[in-house]
Amino acid sequence: MAVTLERPAAAPTRPAGTRKTRDRHHRGVSRWIVLAIVTVAALVMLVPFVFMLLNAFKSPADYSGGGPLSWPTEFYTKGLTTYWNQVNFPLKFWNSLLIAGSVAVLGVIVSVLNAYALGIGRVKGRLWIVGLFLLANMLPQEALIYPLYYIAKQIGLYNTQLSVIIIFTVIQSAFGTYLLASVLGTFPKSVLEAAALDGASKWTVLWRVVFPNLRPTLAVLLIFFFIWTWNEFLIPLVMLIDNSTQTIPVALASLQGDRLMDAPTTNAGALISLVPAILFFIVFQRTLSRGITAGAEK
Repeated sequence: MAVTLERPAAAPTRPAGTRKTRDRHHRGVSRWIVLAIVTVAALVMLVPFVFMLLNAFKSPADYSGGGPLSWPTEFYTKGLTTYWNQVNFPLKFWNSLLIAGSVAVLGVIVSVLNAYALGIGRVKGRLWIVGLFLLANMLPQEALIYPLYYIAKQIGLYNTQLSVIIIFTVIQSAFGTYLLASVLGTFPKSVLEAAALDGASKWTVLWRVVFPNLRPTLAVLLIFFFIWTWNEFLIPLVMLIDNSTQTIPVALASLQGDRLMDAPTTNAGALISLVPAILFFIVFQRTLSRGITAGAEK
């Protein structure tokens, strides 16, 4: 009598996509702990902005009666109009935009030229020069303010926007040079040698070979330089004493008197002053993300 042996049925296989999805959402407790900590930290960082938004539309009577944590009894917008008219916000916005935009563009250009000479040109004493740029970037502005004030007075640039643009271009390009010199120090020599064999000059190598590879990093530097310069306060406060040349942070500080401070107007001014920087970040958020991702991949 013949005995037939049957092969056991194969276990059903799950689709690869389902397995990947399950692995993505089941990576252990530590993943969710980290996510919870990051979420809590983000909420804590948003608390000052919530208070600012709450008090920007609160009347002085509500603020003095209930304090900064109370809910406003009316939608008060006079603080916005008072700040707009009192500090001439359109003029201050143009001054900040001119200074921050000029510094961002010039700082990136200077950083590229310096880093190209240090990272690829291989000048003598490269490590010492890069270390000097790093040291200059670490100096506090309080230590620089008197020499900058004295020099600006001597050459006739005091109380001009050009003086602030020059100062911040040098300060921001110190960081940019240090960063880009480290990147260009690892640039493939074979690519540079191939370009040299084809008869490319140094300028051609810079703009046709190096610049396209640095474009994502330069976009990140451009955004950072703009936001950093937009928020600067101490040097513009000392160097720009005329209302026609002052920036938004300096104009916001002018609302605070020696013995009296209009808190609702100050919060309204801070809200208006913050909006351009937020819009700039939102517009260039994708560029920033691509630049950071490209730098991480390289």
